[in-house]
Amino acid sequence: MLSLTDILEQSAAQHSHLCPRQVLGARIGLAGAAALGLEAPRGDKRLLVIVETDGCFADGVATATGCTVGHRTLRVEDYGKIAATFVDTKTGQAIRVAPNLDVRQRAYTYAPQEKRHYFAQLVAYQVMPDHELLSVQEVSLTTPVEALISRAGVRVNCMLCGEEIINERQVQRGGLLLCKACAGEAYYQQAPAIRLELRQTATATS
Repeated sequence: MLSLTDILEQSAAQHSHLCPRQVLGARIGLAGAAALGLEAPRGDKRLLVIVETDGCFADGVATATGCTVGHRTLRVEDYGKIAATFVDTKTGQAIRVAPNLDVRQRAYTYAPQEKRHYFAQLVAYQVMPDHELLSVQEVSLTTPVEALISRAGVRVNCMLCGEEIINERQVQRGGLLLCKACAGEAYYQQAPAIRLELRQTATATS
């Protein structure tokens, strides 16, 4: 089991610096696993973590828990919040951990020598007791954990675009198995064909 110092050193090495959000990520990662009675960091898939923002915070959580996107044990639901939900994939129990609302103000109590808020938070978040730093709440997932994890070996092809869909992410619409994009849940829009042709022509002649 890594110490907080070890975790922060590893996280900082990925960014060439250490910031308050990495510290929060590490503290939240450790607290979430502990609330489920699980050791961290882990090398198996017993723990699933859903972080509510990306960036330095997510890296702190990942370093503390051992959960990664590549191992399909870390998911990002981008709510723009410094918070994460920890799921025991064996029992289904879920715990959401977030900073207490007043942690920025409390930080000055634990780092009175620091007048700049950034550095006060950087120091204080490493030493504040869990109960003062964090809010821990048991929650229920709106999607069953089995559906979140899915079966990695399942493959189907979208019946409109023909592209392959993995991890059971297909959607059924009117009797058709579709990818989310063709089902109307796309995060992108295709560029008009004429623009694409002009761009390709410009590239070819430059």
